[in-house]
Amino acid sequence: MTASPENYLMLTNQTAVVTGAASGIGRAIATTFARAGANVVIHTRSNESGLQETADIIADAGGAAHQIYGDISNKDDCNAIISSAWAWQDRLDIWVNNAGADVLTTESATKSFEEKLDLLWHVDVLGTIRLSRAVGERMSAEGSGVIINMGWDQATQGMEGEPGELFGPTKGAIMAFTKSLAASLAPKVRVNCLAPGWIQTKWGDDTSQYWNDRAKAESLMNRWGSVDDVAAAALFLASPAATFQTAQILQVNGGFRYQHRPRS
Repeated sequence: MTASPENYLMLTNQTAVVTGAASGIGRAIATTFARAGANVVIHTRSNESGLQETADIIADAGGAAHQIYGDISNKDDCNAIISSAWAWQDRLDIWVNNAGADVLTTESATKSFEEKLDLLWHVDVLGTIRLSRAVGERMSAEGSGVIINMGWDQATQGMEGEPGELFGPTKGAIMAFTKSLAASLAPKVRVNCLAPGWIQTKWGDDTSQYWNDRAKAESLMNRWGSVDDVAAAALFLASPAATFQTAQILQVNGGFRYQHRPRS
């Protein structure tokens, strides 16, 4: 597939699905795709008002959005999400597995370590695997498609404390799965993974000075990443500019800068 330079980052007439699109990174990806010409299916488990806000932004930009709901930790819901998404335009070109459990800023933050890990496993890992395998099979039968998963930049190097012990194994599993699924579906379907670093989402807006300083110190760019930074990377991987990119883990972290932190 070739494209002229001015069309490299366009998704004209393509249909894209973004799970977890009611806020944050998911909303940024969905609206970026819409501005690039895609018809966008936007998903949430239960945040109806947030999903409507995303749909309104897409409509204001002249795009089309189809709203769907479902719990990706539930196998039946996953099947229903795929069926509804596919039926809208009778095709799917791009699928972004962005949805994940929030164990940092919701009531789940008070759960035990094992409860949080169980939630992340069923939502982030099993949900991503179920959706990717089923969508990938359909895309392969159609002859083409793009799947983008969501990892974490520090999963491969480790981070101290409970967050590292939660997100390291779960996001690491998604990153490993991405490479294997890419091998299974090549050359018809491209499968890649974004690995964001310190991105200023809801948690970053309200965090302590310690984490604010650490986020900046651990990036060579000396700043937080934005949701638009992640969306731009997703657009690249979804676009004709990346037709030779598969089985890749693309870090979006401004260049990680290791900071030695002695034990307290």
